[in-house]
Amino acid sequence: MQHPTAPRTELVTAPDGSEIHVHVWPATAPERGVVHFLHGVGEHALRYAHLAQALTSHGFALYADDHLGHGATGTASGTLGKLPERQNRAAVDAAEAVSRFVRDRHPGLPFVLAGHSWGSLLAQQLLLRAPHRYQGVVLTGTALALPGYLNGGDLNKRFVGDETGLQWMSRDDDYRASFAADPLCFDIGAAPAWNLLGAAQLLSLPPAARRGRLDDVPVLIVVGSEDSLGFGGRGPRALASVYRRRAKLSDVTLRVYPGARHAVLDETNRDEIVAGILEWLEERFPVASGRLPRPVPRA
Repeated sequence: MQHPTAPRTELVTAPDGSEIHVHVWPATAPERGVVHFLHGVGEHALRYAHLAQALTSHGFALYADDHLGHGATGTASGTLGKLPERQNRAAVDAAEAVSRFVRDRHPGLPFVLAGHSWGSLLAQQLLLRAPHRYQGVVLTGTALALPGYLNGGDLNKRFVGDETGLQWMSRDDDYRASFAADPLCFDIGAAPAWNLLGAAQLLSLPPAARRGRLDDVPVLIVVGSEDSLGFGGRGPRALASVYRRRAKLSDVTLRVYPGARHAVLDETNRDEIVAGILEWLEERFPVASGRLPRPVPRA
């Protein structure tokens, strides 16, 4: 499903001088807030037009950038499928530049950071850097970014193969076929975007809460029970636990959808999953509240 209005594209300069292509969908309903969405590795932001339709029709403007080496950003620079020498450190720096750009465009609105897969790991890094910048965080297809909780091996190993080799991503045949046929997508198993050093740059542990400085950001974690990236529910449950117990966040919601695989926003029950995300957002960010919301306490 495509958004009825094509997004406009703006350019944001990353710290290394790269021009990041940012796709912008304005809200088509009374504004609740603005979302910066970070896509996964090997794909690009325009594959999330269906998410843009859902968010904008419920009052959330959406900014979704094509990361370094991906989509329009990678195509324009001739680096599709490749990250710079600084690898994921450069990717985090670029994503942070986009977040600053979005925040500056909408200074009075609640600002939500959202990320899927690789994008969720980048989002975890951004939350470590500047938790005060965001009023909400949504992480999908994610896990605690530490060995034993994040699978760095063959993610498709436990699934019966087909011609796409992408069974680990979704049960939806059409989604897997469209991903395989998309010229702006690439197989990270055949051509990894980073090496071991780059992988290590994604590892992190949310910090312990410090006296006098508790940035209490609401967090929603959405995953499938059959997502091999986080060893099913192990990695996501560990992430929720450290946000609650170590970072002392009061509003952490974990939703594990039975049978769903990694690409929960493109699963066979995507409508249910996206509706759940919208419900979570609407509860925390009412229309025309006139102020940035407080977190909803965890039950």
